[in-house]
Amino acid sequence: MGSADSKLNFRKAVIQLTTKTQPVEATDDAFWDQFWADTATSVQDVFALVPAAEIRAVREESPSNLATLCYKAVEKLVQGAESGCHSEKEKQIVLNCSRLLTRVLPYIFEDPDWRGFFWSTVPGAGRGGQGEEDDESARPLAESLLLAVADLLFCPDFTVQSHRRSTVDSAEDVHSLDSCEYIWEAGVGFAHSPQPNYVHDMNRMELLKLLLTCFSEAMYLPPAADSGSANPWVQFFCSTENRHALPLFTSLLNTVCAYDPVGYGIPYNHLLFSDYREPLVEEAAQVLIVTLDHDSATSASPTVDGTTTGTAMDDADPPGPENLFVNYLSRIHREEDFQFVLKGMARLLSNPLLQTYLPNSTKKIQFHQELLVLFWKLCDFNKKFLFFVLKSSDVLDILVPILYFLNDARADQSRVGLMHIGVFILLLLSGERNFGVRLNKPYSVRVPMDIPVFTGTHADLLIVVFHKIITSGHQRLQPLFDCLLTIVVNVSPYLKSLSMVAANKLLHLLEAFSTTWFLFSSAQNHHLVFFLLEVFNNIIQYQFDGNSNLVYTIIRKRSVFHQLANLPTDVPTIHKALQRRRRAPEPLSRTGSQEGSSMEGSRPAAPAEPGTLKTSLVATPGIDKLTEKSQVSEDGTLRSLDPEPQQNSADGGRTMGTDEGDSWSREPGHPWREQRQLSSTAASGQWSPTSEWVLSWKSKLPLQTIMRLLQVLVPQVEKICIDKGLTDESEILRFLQHGTLVGLLPVPHPILIRKYQANSGTTTWFRTYMWGVIYLRNVDPPVWYDTDVKLFEIQRV
Repeated sequence: MGSADSKLNFRKAVIQLTTKTQPVEATDDAFWDQFWADTATSVQDVFALVPAAEIRAVREESPSNLATLCYKAVEKLVQGAESGCHSEKEKQIVLNCSRLLTRVLPYIFEDPDWRGFFWSTVPGAGRGGQGEEDDESARPLAESLLLAVADLLFCPDFTVQSHRRSTVDSAEDVHSLDSCEYIWEAGVGFAHSPQPNYVHDMNRMELLKLLLTCFSEAMYLPPAADSGSANPWVQFFCSTENRHALPLFTSLLNTVCAYDPVGYGIPYNHLLFSDYREPLVEEAAQVLIVTLDHDSATSASPTVDGTTTGTAMDDADPPGPENLFVNYLSRIHREEDFQFVLKGMARLLSNPLLQTYLPNSTKKIQFHQELLVLFWKLCDFNKKFLFFVLKSSDVLDILVPILYFLNDARADQSRVGLMHIGVFILLLLSGERNFGVRLNKPYSVRVPMDIPVFTGTHADLLIVVFHKIITSGHQRLQPLFDCLLTIVVNVSPYLKSLSMVAANKLLHLLEAFSTTWFLFSSAQNHHLVFFLLEVFNNIIQYQFDGNSNLVYTIIRKRSVFHQLANLPTDVPTIHKALQRRRRAPEPLSRTGSQEGSSMEGSRPAAPAEPGTLKTSLVATPGIDKLTEKSQVSEDGTLRSLDPEPQQNSADGGRTMGTDEGDSWSREPGHPWREQRQLSSTAASGQWSPTSEWVLSWKSKLPLQTIMRLLQVLVPQVEKICIDKGLTDESEILRFLQHGTLVGLLPVPHPILIRKYQANSGTTTWFRTYMWGVIYLRNVDPPVWYDTDVKLFEIQRV
């Protein structure tokens, strides 16, 4: 039968379905089979031939027909899974039903009255599939659907290679089949890499798309602050009811981490062979991150220590979360498995960077946001993995791509979510001492980036990129400033030698943040100055030797510290500073930061193209909710500090991106309030700086160490200059390199680390961000486009 004919018949069936006012009996196979039995439609055809308006019309006007359609399509999938799909016809029916359900499900989810439909039991569809049991044992339709999809993902000759050699008795019994022998790719817990098979990959992809669509019910519920509501589809699929949970988790993880877009290691190979693996890898990454959507703040997670066993999963830990995917992820523990995952992630995240210095040599992948979510989940749920990542300088292979993405996306309003997740990952890593230590490795990879040229370490790269984000990113990034500076504070005690470029950048930030109008124009801006002073104190007290560039820059810019010490606190001067600000609304001056020329071959960070679609995000918790303070003891161990009373904390209690007390308002509905700068608050009288307020924090500015350093060194430096008539800084630097302040500085303060702590606020943020990415990335076919999603708003830049 020609494909044009089959499309015509399929379209006729759709029209009949929408125009029939009478319910069609479920037993009328002649009618229902038109939808799947004799058609060869692609998923794109199904989307074109079943318009949204018609699905909604059937839903409103003949609901029993829509219910029967769904029930019959699920029944066909169950039958396919039971029989093992041996004939081409059976395979075609399964694929057609899968495409049809992918098309229809979003319209079921968008209507609250229909949402329970898949969780109701259908008479006669017993759990045994025989239909004889009484109704109690009947499975809800959702469960039957999910179990059938799981079975079909390990169906020999359909989605996996058959292990049978002879054609006689080729039917491998689906029920006795051990799917652990059919894992899709070598890697964690599985050594055998099956022959690539294009058809199997395509079939897996279609079924994974259906699975993702099932899980997408989450998009149709507004973001909840408590995030206690688990997604029932994910919950069931990742439970012990699914006998394929382990092999499927392993298949998805290995498929993603083993993928090499270069094309089997040969540059430019992708130009000769189209890469059919990428769509599967992308789909696998999306399904994986959705199954791992789990609030670690509220659940007991397996502990870090546990003895090693012979299996890929660590059996010694206490039983972890109910969600088996989260459980398995948290129990991976073998070094070679960690190595495989980390190498794969680093290879894929670095892929866009390869593009820049060998254009077109490799296929450019687009799913780096999904990879970053997956990396976050790995570090958050598996502390052994986090320690492994930080154990060697391999962590830098993750750091450099993240800094590249942050720098590249800083001017683009549609990539705010990418900026946040990159910063969150670095915040999580910066809570561990090893991360700071690793940053001392010289930076030699010359990825063309739109930043000043410098010679130095990975720490210099991090500071230069952060400076660029703060001084030339767009407005919506201001809530991230606290996070960026917290990361720098966390690593500062371990930085052995900052370059002159990085030292200048840090002092330029201090200059910008300590101008009177900036300090007085919002209730929180002074925290940024506290963070920077803490960075300088940590380096002076713990890494003075080797940091002559920073010491020199502090001496050269000493007026900034004197101005801070003499900050005016009288009302007339405060108001004068604010008046001055109203006349010149420049966000952050770039003058005085000695930009220097950007790297060769780099392109400036571009804003979003007008009309780009983006999804809104919920606000992220303030830095005080996001982190927990710990003190580093003499032996290097961390001791958690009791939370301070809120009013004297340097990290006041506020939420990024929203007004206080409104931490769950959606950012996007209103133009972003210029929270850090003078917004209407001072004018409307809600918040206005007072003398008492300035005094309350001015007295706590940690300036003693720096003032003592200036007191000792400035006269000595001035003397050298006069004696030798010097204007040359190299001589002064040489003097500072050999100088010492031993015994002259105040007693070193204990090192304070602000470690990321799991909280339901970030869980909700991740859920919203992740589904936003998935919504925007699935354009062919456009699974959720123009449906009534509630988790976020879709906006045009």
